[in-house]
Amino acid sequence: MAKIAVVGPGALGGTLAAWLANDARHDVTLCARTGFDRLIAETPEGVLNVSLTVLTDPVKATPVDWVFVAVKTYDSAATLPWLEKLAGEGTRIAVVQNGVEHVARFNELMPGREIVPVVVDLPAGRKAPGHVLQNAIGWIVVPDGPHGADFVDLFADAPMDVQAVSNWTSRAWQKLCLNCVGAFSTLTMRSTGPVWNEDVERMLRGLVTECAEVGRAEGADIPDELVEGLIERERNSAEGVGNSLYTDRLNGRPMEIDARNGVIVRLGAKHGIPTPMNQLFVTLLNASGSPWATK
Repeated sequence: MAKIAVVGPGALGGTLAAWLANDARHDVTLCARTGFDRLIAETPEGVLNVSLTVLTDPVKATPVDWVFVAVKTYDSAATLPWLEKLAGEGTRIAVVQNGVEHVARFNELMPGREIVPVVVDLPAGRKAPGHVLQNAIGWIVVPDGPHGADFVDLFADAPMDVQAVSNWTSRAWQKLCLNCVGAFSTLTMRSTGPVWNEDVERMLRGLVTECAEVGRAEGADIPDELVEGLIERERNSAEGVGNSLYTDRLNGRPMEIDARNGVIVRLGAKHGIPTPMNQLFVTLLNASGSPWATK
């Protein structure tokens, strides 16, 4: 039986924890700020209502086989008290976060540990502590190799498309191309489709093209067709269709500006690639006048 701890009981962490706990092969512990008795996940495959251990104090944690870190990127350092108790000899740390810097971020926090970077497209929301809503089946990818194969096996009984892939860097940057355009709707609090015009298209094309160019410099394969497909997707988006960055701003929570757009600016500078459109949106979001926008 695999011992698994999930740090971060939000929409994504709660959904993953529910599917893992639904598998009798696993012993799942959820590390949370607020305690609750059961975890309920409304999914496209039905409702999961699972019993699992919920800890609110890192002092009570003990080593496990796998730690899933599913907190926002700006809360990564806050997981250290949990990781220090949960990570024993042979523990693997699966980092389930936005962006492309999973390994670098957690190598600084837990040097010498086995870090498994995870890219996810799993639309979900949190309704209350211990209650999440999974809106689509989604997919998950990790790098191939022994850790990747073991990770995939953890989800053998779950319906998501979970794969260990040889092109993880490409998949991560392709997902970032999708995520980076969310800066527009987050700043304007409007979906792109209903306000579409030449200027909107120019801004969105700048955001995603810059991301693609920096990703290619980082070794990612990002076809031009993907860029055009994302532009077309935004052209046809309906009002009210947002993203997690948009939702966080709407609800007064900190935003992952750096992980979604700032990283493009930083790595662009490293490669000598201009990223003026991403820099513009990073600056405007950070200067939006809201105290949470500086995160």
